[in-house]
Amino acid sequence: MKGSEKEFIAEAEDILQEAGRLLLEIQDTYKLGANPDTVNALFRALHTLKGLSGLFGHSGITDISHSLESILDEIRLGRLDITDETIRFLFKYIDILRDAVNGLKEDRQIDVSGCLDDISAFRKSLSGKAGPQGIEGLIDGSILKVLSEYEEQRLKVNIRDGKGVYFVKSVFSLGDFDKALEELIKTIKSRGELIATLPTSQNVPPDSIGFNLLLGSSVPIGDIRKSVKFEVAELIGAKTAAAAQPMKEASLKTASTTVRVDIEKLDRILNTIGELTLAKGAVERISAEMADTLGHTPFVIDMHKIAQTLHRRVAELQDQVLEIRMVPIGQIFGRLSQVIRRYSRDVGKQIDLVMYGEDTELDKFLAEEIIDPLVHIVRNAIDHGVESPEVRRQKGKKEVAAISLKAHQRGNHVVIETKDDGAGIDIEKVRRKAVKKGLVEEGVELQRRELLELIFMPGFSTKEEVTEVSGRGVGLDIVRDKLSALGGFADVETEKDMGATFTLTLPITLAIIKSLIVRIGRERFAIPLTAISDTLAVEHNALQTIEGREVYNLRGTMLPIVRLKNMLGLGTDGAERSFAVVVGFGERRIGLLVDELLGQQEIVIKSLGEYFKGVRGFAGAAEIGRHEVILVVDVESVIEESLLKQRGVLHV
Repeated sequence: MKGSEKEFIAEAEDILQEAGRLLLEIQDTYKLGANPDTVNALFRALHTLKGLSGLFGHSGITDISHSLESILDEIRLGRLDITDETIRFLFKYIDILRDAVNGLKEDRQIDVSGCLDDISAFRKSLSGKAGPQGIEGLIDGSILKVLSEYEEQRLKVNIRDGKGVYFVKSVFSLGDFDKALEELIKTIKSRGELIATLPTSQNVPPDSIGFNLLLGSSVPIGDIRKSVKFEVAELIGAKTAAAAQPMKEASLKTASTTVRVDIEKLDRILNTIGELTLAKGAVERISAEMADTLGHTPFVIDMHKIAQTLHRRVAELQDQVLEIRMVPIGQIFGRLSQVIRRYSRDVGKQIDLVMYGEDTELDKFLAEEIIDPLVHIVRNAIDHGVESPEVRRQKGKKEVAAISLKAHQRGNHVVIETKDDGAGIDIEKVRRKAVKKGLVEEGVELQRRELLELIFMPGFSTKEEVTEVSGRGVGLDIVRDKLSALGGFADVETEKDMGATFTLTLPITLAIIKSLIVRIGRERFAIPLTAISDTLAVEHNALQTIEGREVYNLRGTMLPIVRLKNMLGLGTDGAERSFAVVVGFGERRIGLLVDELLGQQEIVIKSLGEYFKGVRGFAGAAEIGRHEVILVVDVESVIEESLLKQRGVLHV
């Protein structure tokens, strides 16, 4: 894919993201009177996408954008009403445009002929409103004839709503009129709606420039005059004396100090830093070997200083590049809020959404990869968890359900929680469904935690019927698989009629990570430090067996033990003592039994490639020492394998 094409896709994604946000704002406010600036902004967004896609030759996206732009133009000119049906239709086509943009990554083109016919038919089905009455005789004809159709429409709306119409006559010096006019416009917008800005030369002295500004406002003319410090004429008085609340001042900042950087360029820089990290390790190793061989001669001391300097500078460079890749999780929460509000309307459920920790930062790649699992979870919460208003009323709950999104940093991890106050997960129903699908043998008693783990199995669903939101038998297995691929964990807690909480834990970045190098028999492996909570020496006679599973008493808690040598089919050195590497969080903790802990090392994980794609248990490979390649343990898949290979739980 060419660089220019990537730039188009990135720009188009930003435009559609903003369009979705603006449409949500219109949806929330249109019954009280949609903000014309918001409607205009949405119109401009689609107009920009139309021009941009035309420039790059994507005619399908251009045609759809143009058709939607025409509908929005009629809305802003007052020819069409904003209705729930219109908003749903616009959301539908923003999703179609987003899919078309995503298709460009795969050279996939969409057939827009059906889309254009659909938009045309929908437009014809809309009934235009009669619009505000004519204003001839109310406003001087010399003013009306210089107004655009849109400005005249906004003037009519202000008069219809009983607002006053004022004429502000301003004169500025040519030297600084741009800044002075901008300040005046900011002040006027804080008092009402700026309908039109009309240049004038009447009664304007030399070396000056004049503007007549048409303002619609509920604020009395006396307050307007105090605010603007220019001559103000009242064309139509306001029908109410109550002053409107000042509007929030819009930001005047137009210059940006940021640049858009393709994430692949940063990946290439990180790959280079990874190679530098290996070179740094080699320099440090050579320095240590020289010290052992030659002693602390001046040459060896210089070599040691160079190694230390290289270590610091590579670490600084790595931190700076990783910082560039970081984005606030609020970007993801914003997209999730759109999903929640739209789907809750589709299924007739009222949702109160609360978000915490939007400033928590996460690697851009991880942020994009985690969005689909989070969408699955919130859809699940809306469809499976949250009850209808009638059922909630019968249970003594508030009719409006609560869903919260929460993010916080825990060490080198970011933890994302989604919580709802719905019906919760029916544990007994999960057990019956598992038996029916052949996942659990009839009559086998499983612990509550083991039953909850089953909802992450492929194709598992307790939903009896398929809806547009969920119930297709997919979702939570995707969540677990995606988190595992990212080196993270997924967990769930639930209480009957109290709701469910899904906790996703993932590393802040996947670039260069610290790992613990371990030995099993004659082989060495790397375990990411982000997954490790503890390490300890374990005497084999201290291990106990409960219901066929080895456990170790770790400070009063029975820790399940997994012998990696058995899982990987390796030999061992036969010692009476091993080491347990405790991985995972909460109730998903296990101890991985290894022969020796060899120390920590920074590694760059490389993919195993398509040939080993189906091999479970390994996240990739890394190079250490004297160009030795070792495998990196996929901790999440090992935990899952361990938990599901328990008594009575069958493989699918």
